[in-house]
Parts: sequence; structure tokens; C-alpha cells
Amino acid sequence: MAKENNNNSSPKKPKFSSYWIYGAILVFIIGLQFFSGGSSWQTPPDITPAKLQEFLKDGDVSKVEIITNIRQARVYLTKEAQDKEIHKKTADKSIIPSTSQVPQYILNYGDLQNFENDIKKTITEDNLSTSVGYDTESNAFGDLLLSLLPFVLIIGIWLFLMRRMSGGGAGGAGGQIFNIGKSKARLFDEKTDMKVTFKDVAGLEGAKEEVQEIVDFLKNPEKYTSLGGKIPKGALLVGSPGTGKTLLAKAVAGEAKVPFFSLSGSDFVEMFVGVGASRVRDLFKQAKDKSPAIIFIDEIDAIGRARGKNNMTGSNDERENTLNQLLTEMDGFGTNTNVIVLAATNRADILDKALMRAGRFDRQIYVDLPDVRERKEIFEVHLRPIKTSEALDPEFLAKQTPGFSGADIANVCNEAALIAARNGKKAVDKQSFLDAVDRIVGGLEKKNKIITPTEKKTIAFHEAGHATVSWMLEHAAPLVKVTIVPRGQSLGAAWYLPEERLIVHPEQMADEMCAALGGRAAEKVMFDRISTGALSDLEKVTKQARAMVTIYGLNEKIGNLTYYDSSGQTDYNFSKPYSEETAQLIDKEISKIIEAQYVRAVKLLEENKDKLTELAEHLLEKEVIFKDDLERIFGKRPFGRDLEEGPEKKLLEN
Repeated sequence: MAKENNNNSSPKKPKFSSYWIYGAILVFIIGLQFFSGGSSWQTPPDITPAKLQEFLKDGDVSKVEIITNIRQARVYLTKEAQDKEIHKKTADKSIIPSTSQVPQYILNYGDLQNFENDIKKTITEDNLSTSVGYDTESNAFGDLLLSLLPFVLIIGIWLFLMRRMSGGGAGGAGGQIFNIGKSKARLFDEKTDMKVTFKDVAGLEGAKEEVQEIVDFLKNPEKYTSLGGKIPKGALLVGSPGTGKTLLAKAVAGEAKVPFFSLSGSDFVEMFVGVGASRVRDLFKQAKDKSPAIIFIDEIDAIGRARGKNNMTGSNDERENTLNQLLTEMDGFGTNTNVIVLAATNRADILDKALMRAGRFDRQIYVDLPDVRERKEIFEVHLRPIKTSEALDPEFLAKQTPGFSGADIANVCNEAALIAARNGKKAVDKQSFLDAVDRIVGGLEKKNKIITPTEKKTIAFHEAGHATVSWMLEHAAPLVKVTIVPRGQSLGAAWYLPEERLIVHPEQMADEMCAALGGRAAEKVMFDRISTGALSDLEKVTKQARAMVTIYGLNEKIGNLTYYDSSGQTDYNFSKPYSEETAQLIDKEISKIIEAQYVRAVKLLEENKDKLTELAEHLLEKEVIFKDDLERIFGKRPFGRDLEEGPEKKLLEN
């Protein structure tokens, strides 16, 4: 028992480090310098040539050694002279033994010929036995070091670059050149890493439920396998940017009591051939060793793009090899069911079909943009750390942000806090949030932008035209705020509160296009000329009309046909999926739809020209008008929708 205790209590041996080798080389170099011939801990004192002549005449000098290449002389005394009181201080006090005789004095001379003549003259006149020798000083080690230095530098720089390319410092996976094929996955540590739980993920109820079930699969596998079911191999999170896919994965890492490996799709990409496939093998090997485990690959489209689609040469074979290895690891011979792969992408349409099939990614979890109820929950999460001056209503803020993603809402909250601090407020109020929405949607106000009175009048009637037409059409998004203060790249902006629809009817699309063309129609009605300010309006209505004809099948002439390809194959084709005759018909129908709505907008504005003029003049005076001003001029909107300020906008581009 005592023997076992001794073994258990014995200290662990220190881990070998490459720095030990560097230290040993340094000690060796210093030792060579100290123990080489002629080296000493103590440097002999300097004397002048006159003092040397005095020592020579006294017979104290046994030898003078002239070092010709450094213009220095070394003076060696006789044994009798070393015992004299005047030379006692030159006694050799070195603690390191030397293999050669150590001089008692050294001196630096000027001209060698004169110095030699003076010494020889004194020796001859006084009949001295002093000998004169000549030597050159060389440092073999220094010369060797100088000759090897360029090679050492080149090798050192090469090793440094290889380390950087392999992605990490010494000691980490991939830190050494020989570990370049190791996986770069980071193992989540629930004790030290910031923990995100499902409580921190607002909204996304359906996606959250499916992801929670995956965690439950690994915690209680018997609950599902007892009935003959199999645990899914993987789940793919698909959705627009900023909807919370990565946040869901962080919540899984925080909730799961199993090892969680996290990395990006680009971590597999490397300049060396075969590295990506090697890293995939190493990643799954680590996960299987710690199974049950979860692997999360963010932005998987970096390696999961469909093979052979956009590659005219063989330059992309390395990425395809990486994808092939991933396919094999997820569902091939010898794969385990104890490792679940989570992946996220916002480009699911370009992923390879073999990657998307059941058995690899069994589930596709769609993470959509939040609706008004989910936006309210997201605001409640992001309002927690913000110091507000009043009890803000998250439901009111949710109504101001239609179409906003979770990341956009986080940005609104942060921008509101910055605006409040910029204005010297002690807390964030409701107006700060409204200003933040305007700032994010429309851009920063540019009140110092130079605009001529004629241009300002044109902008005012343009925006008043949008307001008038949208107010008088049933299905157009009601306008709630108009400004002619330049924001970002726009010269004027109009904010709408769009209705959040799941399906859209042709009448609704027609009203929206008519409202978008209201600005150009107002210019035509009031000035009998048009400008370039309707660029963004024309872009929107052209896309909308083209979608009606070619995608949604809402045109009678074209019929119930669609030329939309959800697989994305048409993106790589140079030919159109219809004939030239059909292309001409499509162009005519698109033009007919847009022109019909333009004529409709002109007619509406001509019938309400006096109200349009009053609204534009009020806008010129105030620069910003709201819903109340429209109600005062036009009366209550007859369609019964409650209006609140919203950030949907039209831009007047120059």
C-alpha cells in the first residue's frame, strides 16, 4: 500500500519543451566565449606609450605582442616585476582558468612603424632581453556565426511563415507545421466560456423546439431508441442573415451536457492539398472519441457548395475533396450514430444535394424573420441591460420594425443608447428609439447638404405625391412620416407601415406600384417635366412587375407559368428558359403594367391637385410632416387601418 501511495504522490515529470533546446544552445555559446583562449573575466588596464617606455627602461617587460589588425599591443611583465608594488593591481584575478597567458597591460598605438622603432631603439640602447612579437586577432566562432547567419534567418522566417499559415501558436492543434492537418474546432467549455441558454433566445419557437429535441436526443437516447427510432445524424439551420442561427447553436452549447465542437466552414480551407479532408477526419475522430458529442459548422456553404457547378477548371478540387470527406464521415461505412452535426447557412440553395439528403442532414430547420409577436420578445431580451427613462412598451417598438431581424433589433437598441448618450440624456427614452430606427433605415441626416430652392421644391412635391397616392389607395402601405431632409444617399424619404402579409393579391401589388410611382406622377402634374429622382421607385416597380409576369403567374397573356427555378440552376446558364417571342411578350406586359399604374397615379393627383399643393407647401415649411398633417388635409383614411410610425421607406435618389 505504501508503495502505491508513493507512486500516486510522486510529482509528474515536466513536459518537454522546445525552449529547452534554445536555452542549451545559448549556454553553449556563452561557454565558448568564456572558455576560449585569451578570454577573461577581467580586462587588463590601459597604459600610454610613454608609460611603456618607462617600464622597458626599468627592465619590467618580458614581452610586447603587437596585434597588427586592431592596432593594439599587449604587454607581459616579468615574474620579478609582477611582485613590485606598482604592478600588484595587475595580478590575474580571473575565476575562470585560461589556456593562454594573460597580459598585464594593453595599449593602443597610432603609426605601427614609429611604435616599432621606439620599442626597438629602447631595447637596443638599454641592452634589454624584452622580445617583440606580432600576431593578428581572429574570432573563429564569430566568423562561423556570420557565415551561418543568413541561412539561420532564412530557415527561421520559413518556419515562422509555416506556423502562421498552419494557424496557431506553438502547442495548439495546428500550431506546428506537422500538425497542419489537425482540426481547428474549438471545444466548448461550459465552465469558462460565456454561457448562452435557450432563455436568451427570444422568438424562434419552432426552431428552438427542434434544436432542444436534438439536445434531448443525446441526453436521453433510450427514450427514443426504445421504440425502434434512430437519432438524427444532423440538422441544418437555414435562414436570412441575422435571424439567430448561430445564437441557437450557442444555446445548444450552453444547454448540452455533452462535448460541443464549434468551427466555421472556412476553417477547412487551406492552401495545401489534402489539408481540408485531413481536418474533417481529425474533427470526427475527436468527436467520436468523446461521443456522444455535437459538431457545429457555421457557414457550411464555404465547403458544401454543389460540386462542378461554377468551376470551369480543376482549381477547386481541394474544396470538393473536403466535401467528399465530410459526406463520408456523416453517412458512410464505419460512421457512428453518437455524433450529431449542426450546420448553419443562409445560402441553402447552393448546397450539394448529397449533403442535403436524409441520413446526413435529416432535418432542415428554417429560421425565418420574426413576426411582430417574436419581435416583441426579442426587444424584451435586448432591453434588459439598457437604462431607460420610462416604461417602454416592447409591443410598440415591435410595430416600428417590420421586416427587422434579431440582429437588426439588437442594433436598434444599441443605436438608441448611443443617440441618448450623444444628446446628453441620463437614460434612453422613447424618442431615442424612434430616432434609432430612422437612423438605421434612412441613414444619417445631412442638413448641411447644399440643395437649390428649385430642387427642394421638386423633392417636396415628389414626396407629397407618394403621400397623396398611398393615402388614397386601399392596399397601399399607409404613409405616416415624410421628410425632405437628406438622409444617407437619399434627398428625401417617406416612412410607411406595411401590412405583414403571407400571400399577396394582384390588386395589392398594383396599389403598391401606383403609390411608388406617385412621386414621378406628381412632378409631371405640377411641373410638366420629370427628373432622375425616381430611380429607386422605378427599380422597385420594375422588379415587382417582372415578378408578377415571370414568377407568380399573375399575367393573363403569359398565363399560369413561372420561370423561377428554386434550385438555382438557371444562375449558371447563359440561355433563358423561354423563346425570343415570349421574351418580347414579357417585356410588353411588364411595360403595360407599369404604365397603367403611372396613368392611374397621374389621374389621382390631378383630381386632388389642390390638396397635393397644400401638402407640399406645408412640407417645404416644416421639412417633416406626420400622419396628423395628412389627416388634416385629406381627412380620415377611409380604409380603417390604425397607423403608427414605421420605418418602411421610399428614397428619392439623385
